[in-house]
Amino acid sequence: MASAIAAAATPVANRGAITACVILAVIMQALDTTIANVALPYIQGSVSASADQINWVLTSYIVAAAIMTPPSGFLAARFGRKRVLSVAIIGFVVASILCGAAQSLPQIVGFRLMQGFFGAALVPLSQSILLDIYTPEERGSAMALFGVSVMVGPVLGPVIGGWLTENISWRWVFYINLPLGILALVGVSIFVSETRSSVAAKLDWIGFGALSIAIGALQLFLDRGAQLDWFDSFEIIVEATVCVAALYILVVHTFTAENSFIKPRLFLDRNFCVGLIFIFIVGICYLASLALMTPYLQTLMGYPVVTAGVVMGPRGLGTMVCMFVVGKLIGKVDTRILLGSGLLVSAWAMYDMAGWTPDVSQQTIMLTGFLQGAGLGLLFVPLTTITFATLPAEYRGDGTGLYNLSRNIGSSVGISLVAYLLTRNVQVNHAEIANYVTPFNRIFDTPAIKEAWDPLKLAGRAALDEVVTRQATIISYVDDFKLLMILCLAALPFLALLRTPRKEGAAPADDHAMVME
Repeated sequence: MASAIAAAATPVANRGAITACVILAVIMQALDTTIANVALPYIQGSVSASADQINWVLTSYIVAAAIMTPPSGFLAARFGRKRVLSVAIIGFVVASILCGAAQSLPQIVGFRLMQGFFGAALVPLSQSILLDIYTPEERGSAMALFGVSVMVGPVLGPVIGGWLTENISWRWVFYINLPLGILALVGVSIFVSETRSSVAAKLDWIGFGALSIAIGALQLFLDRGAQLDWFDSFEIIVEATVCVAALYILVVHTFTAENSFIKPRLFLDRNFCVGLIFIFIVGICYLASLALMTPYLQTLMGYPVVTAGVVMGPRGLGTMVCMFVVGKLIGKVDTRILLGSGLLVSAWAMYDMAGWTPDVSQQTIMLTGFLQGAGLGLLFVPLTTITFATLPAEYRGDGTGLYNLSRNIGSSVGISLVAYLLTRNVQVNHAEIANYVTPFNRIFDTPAIKEAWDPLKLAGRAALDEVVTRQATIISYVDDFKLLMILCLAALPFLALLRTPRKEGAAPADDHAMVME
């Protein structure tokens, strides 16, 4: 009722301006989830980082956003939505400039954390503003626009990032946020109205602190484990212990405190619990596969950074197209059928990628990328709809925060997992292939092979090692793609646990909007 009154009170002319400026803030935040991907090899060389260390540039941003997304509603209630959104835009832009100026790996990871902390509030607050300024009848169209704007970032990110890196510098993938941020801040300052702030608004600091520590310790455990040989390292033992202890405190506090950070009632809803599992898996597949594609295209296939960005573009295009199609099908087709179709299409795309070699054509990469994006597009909106379809309205605010947290953690865990497996499997595969590289192998009696790869000569051994490493790397990528395929298929049985609401698609329009944030 209050949002309907606010919508009626907002002039039509102002709605367009408000929509434009908040959508710009959303695009700016969404752009940074992928724009740095194609620039990672350049950043890696600039800051002298290893292949597994450079992924911290991606995971640090996601982890910080995951930690700060749930309390964004409290901050808006306590200090006012317009004020918090303005501070978030300013902080995000400043952090972006610092990322572009970073001279070492610790610096850029620290500034990416700062980016994630400030950027976390941009999407949910922008979404709530749109819900307030449009009437219930208009929200469907507004939320469709919001969902597309969230997906524009992943679509344009690799292309823009590739062009900037190739023609100017990798640092401009961060500097580009300056003009976008200024435009969004000016628009918010002029057109967006402030909401009431309440001194009485309180945050469960124990629950929030325990959750933050658990997420941070888990990410350190995943990122540092491979380098320090896991539980043979005292540091890894400490990080694992801290993570488990923080989770224990969070669980106990959640079920014993009167006003806990996470409401226990949420977990009594079966659809919501299954939805958390689904979105966790979607988070893994969505960004982990993207993190694999960048080095595959640039390192193994030798693509220029711009070309790599262009061939990855159809992935986001497929997601956008299917989101529009699915929006028309919800209410007409069983949501579980749409989810099953999305999982199968995603699994098929991963299966196809598991058969790739560096000789694969650009057309195949783009077509498979489009199919993978289409699979994800089939998942996002139906999954959000059925996850919140049976959840009481008073719990939807807390539920969306936990839902997005699960997706962010899935993305972070997925990137760390595939990076670790890639590094480890290259070593294992190299050792296995090297067993066949001996002077007694009859293939070296072939004159042409012996001349180039003579294992008895230093130059020949170096050339052989390069070839073996390349083959070991190709096999390792295949193993990672197979793992992602298996994850998609493993989620299929959970469809049987979902309950179909009485009227499919009867969920409020704002529920359909929680596509990415």
